Amino acid sequence: MLEINLLAHREAKRLADIRESIVVLLLGLVAVGLGVIFVDGRIESQIAVAQATVRQLEAEVERYRPQEEQVAAFKKRKAELENKLEVIRELERARTGPIMMLDQLAEETPERLWFTTLSTEGGRVRLLGASLDNVVVADFLRALNRSEYFSNVDLIKTDRETPINGVRLVKFEITTDFSPPRQEASAGTGTEAGG
Repeated sequence: MLEINLLAHREAKRLADIRESIVVLLLGLVAVGLGVIFVDGRIESQIAVAQATVRQLEAEVERYRPQEEQVAAFKKRKAELENKLEVIRELERARTGPIMMLDQLAEETPERLWFTTLSTEGGRVRLLGASLDNVVVADFLRALNRSEYFSNVDLIKTDRETPINGVRLVKFEITTDFSPPRQEASAGTGTEAGG
């Protein structure tokens, strides 16, 4: 009988399989290495592009920094000028306020009533005066309450005086707040500036 030694063939096949596995493993490692190198190259190029973009944006920021500083200076100057304009408006209101108050008092004061003392502190007005009777004082109080220039009108007191030439006068004391309407104060400022 013939004997065939298959061990050498099996051993050769096993060695060929090992070589083939090693070659596949090496090719896989080479492919993975090439993939890593490719991805790394792309990432590095993207990083380089991003860094170049950042440098370009920083250069533009630096280029516009003087304009930004000018804008900040202009805003600060504008705020200062607006504050000065508001002070001027307040001074204008303060300047025309007494004139407006006296004008309104003249309009609202009925006949047979006159003032002996008029004083102001802040926006509070104190009126002392005399009238022929209480009805005239009441009419004056109603007129002040209807006026848009006066608020918080209070009658502090009324007293009958001793007769003078046979006429008995009524003395009164009134306090009120004077606050001219904003639109008229602004319109007065605007017309003066325009004229």
